[in-house]
Amino acid sequence: MLAGEDAGAPRRGVASGGDGYTRCVKMKDLTDARWIKLKGILFLVIGLLAAVLLILENPSWRVGVLLAITIWCFCRFYYFAFYVIEKYVDPGYRFSGLWSFACYLMKRKKD
Repeated sequence: MLAGEDAGAPRRGVASGGDGYTRCVKMKDLTDARWIKLKGILFLVIGLLAAVLLILENPSWRVGVLLAITIWCFCRFYYFAFYVIEKYVDPGYRFSGLWSFACYLMKRKKD
């Protein structure tokens, strides 16, 4: 538990029903441009560091190509979740992150 967090309150982004299942809860959007830019830069730095460490661990063309394909595929999936669903499949859906997309998919399965 974090300092200043109410013991009875659900964690941010996750609400627990009394039945033991978690519910999707809308999280507050990050709106400060400085924090958004910092977040993007941190993702880039962490991704580059992870890629370099993977290649250094096993330096081969095969590892490099597989890593590039993996990154490309995950980028395409993110584009699909963010843009394709919102623009072509369900114009009423508003993307706010991958957790939002997962909740959307679970909700659509039940309907």
